[in-house]
Amino acid sequence: MAGPVLRILGIDPGLRITGFGIIEKNGASIAYIASGCIKSGNLGLPERLGTILANLREVIEKHNPQQIAIEKVFVNVNPASTLALGQARGTAICAAVDAGLPVSEYTALQVKQAVVGNGHASKEQVQHMVKRLLQLAGVPSTDAADALACAICHAHGGRLGKLSTRGFRVKRGRLV
Repeated sequence: MAGPVLRILGIDPGLRITGFGIIEKNGASIAYIASGCIKSGNLGLPERLGTILANLREVIEKHNPQQIAIEKVFVNVNPASTLALGQARGTAICAAVDAGLPVSEYTALQVKQAVVGNGHASKEQVQHMVKRLLQLAGVPSTDAADALACAICHAHGGRLGKLSTRGFRVKRGRLV
């Protein structure tokens, strides 16, 4: 018996482009539902965040996910970029919380390890594996692929290879 079907929304937050991807998990199998990008253009910061919030609310309302998986912010060399990314991420989390949905967070290393088997995989490798795992006709954009990969990681229980990462942090590519 496969169990209940779980619909997961993966989010790859970004201030200019926020990727989203929706999959369904039924037992051990996963299926593609939808994906895309929310583009906020060159508006001011409040308007960009408003665009992200409004569009994610629309995606949630249209596709009715039951859980949200979002990529954690990594610290950039440029503190302003890290702060801006954090604001976009916070806005995405607010959209999920506003809809009453649970949010799980994964590092880029965890996502790449779960999808590609290599925590330092390239964007192209992630795109290729997402295409294969979800049996897509074409290669998704990098932002949509990252969001779908985040959802796939969550569907697999956030496992790093076969090792569960619950209760651990990743520091310099290692579990601590």
